[in-house]
Amino acid sequence: MRVTVVAVGKLKEKFYQQAVEEYSKRLSRYCRLEIIQVADEKTPDGASETVERQIKEKEGKRILAQIRDGAYVIALAIRGEMLSSEELAEKVGKLGLGGVSHVVFVIGGSLGLSDEVLARADCRLSFSPMTFPHQLMRVVLLEQVYRSFCILGGTPYHK
Repeated sequence: MRVTVVAVGKLKEKFYQQAVEEYSKRLSRYCRLEIIQVADEKTPDGASETVERQIKEKEGKRILAQIRDGAYVIALAIRGEMLSSEELAEKVGKLGLGGVSHVVFVIGGSLGLSDEVLARADCRLSFSPMTFPHQLMRVVLLEQVYRSFCILGGTPYHK
């Protein structure tokens, strides 16, 4: 299976970069992983709803340009479906058995995802109703994808 993570913004902190590298290495046993970073937009202090929507739309166009036809898209969204690690593993497994060869996870910027990206998503996934730094979510997502493959493979990582 091919797994792509499309994320808004660059990883700035070295410890996030190291964690992403570690999980990327671990995932290489189970899938072909690609991480695509798209540029984020600066949000001015006190931005209006209109300006925020325009920013999300610009970032959304960059995200959508990276998603190939035929890919199954899972957007990380606060109002998405909350799954346990086992349920996520089951979903990934069913996708693979159903013939899906390419899964794209999308992580938005600090304002979230545009309506266009959410409309393109086949699934909306929420890790929590809490707000997390989008750089940290990249690490959390990769760990959970790795955990999913470990659960499917019956390895002892998941306890």
